[in-house]
Amino acid sequence: MMTFSKLCNEIFVKATADYHLTDSVDAPMNNPYQPLTIEYYLYLKNWIDAVQWHFEDIIRDPQIDPSEALTLKRRIDKSNQDRTDLVELIDSYFLDRYKEVTLQPDATINTESPAWAVDRLSILALKIYHMRQEVERTDTTEEHRAQCQTKLSILLEQQKDLSLAIDQLLADIAAGRKYMKVYKQMKMYNDPALNPVLYAKK
Repeated sequence: MMTFSKLCNEIFVKATADYHLTDSVDAPMNNPYQPLTIEYYLYLKNWIDAVQWHFEDIIRDPQIDPSEALTLKRRIDKSNQDRTDLVELIDSYFLDRYKEVTLQPDATINTESPAWAVDRLSILALKIYHMRQEVERTDTTEEHRAQCQTKLSILLEQQKDLSLAIDQLLADIAAGRKYMKVYKQMKMYNDPALNPVLYAKK
């Protein structure tokens, strides 16, 4: 039986590879999975992360035009909000999946929800992809490649550990040993009613 983390990792690898077919932040996403399924949302999650990864690369260009940088900052803000909204949607999937579970008397809450752990797994897939690119470069020094190989090995170990932790968390939730609560992210700077710079303009 495929574990949930294995499903995540396979989809994240595919989404990351698909993004890099064009390597363009403006490329359309062609999600191969059925809409409204968890597979669809996992693919979308990694696609958003891949685009934002490259937004962050672009905005660090010291020669970037200030007006372009401002436009890009707005896109990064929207991407961050989309990412947060999607994580909360994935957590809603878990809440529904385990809603009939009877909690054990000594059940405990986890430090983070399953979807935020999945979020970290998606970012790890991107780190692994790009670190592997550095290892395979031919236009740099052997020292650089060796350093990147060491980092890649650590990232792969981290991916293995995080995958196991996610599967153990889901098993604990399914057995009633742990329970989850979802606190909606309250990003005050995005809300015109809560950001003093924005509501002062009214």
